Amino acid sequence: MEIKGRLIKILPAQTGQSSRGEWKKQEFILELDGQYSRKVCLSAWGDKVDVGALVEGTMLNAHFDIESREFNGKWYTNLTAWKVETAEDNLQNMPPAPPPMPPMPDSYPADMDASLVKDDLPF
Repeated sequence: MEIKGRLIKILPAQTGQSSRGEWKKQEFILELDGQYSRKVCLSAWGDKVDVGALVEGTMLNAHFDIESREFNGKWYTNLTAWKVETAEDNLQNMPPAPPPMPPMPDSYPADMDASLVKDDLPF
């Protein structure tokens, strides 16, 4: 899935040791645009995303997976980011915009027969 929002906070990195080795987790908060702004916390594990290179206040596109798990009768949902790019990076990959349309004439030529102009207005 993909989500677009403004990076408002980068939380401190968390590290630890497990039976499979050392792990690293970095969480960050995006604020989504809309009538009512919403905040979403995403986490990046390992070196999947270099959050340290990002600057608060920039617009981001985050690609992520959603996973829920149960623990002691309660359910917890995680949004795990696997790719984060700035909105400007994404714009560079888009095809160029088509050229603008030429302006429409404000009036018809003076020598044009008025009966050839079709008027669809009801008044």
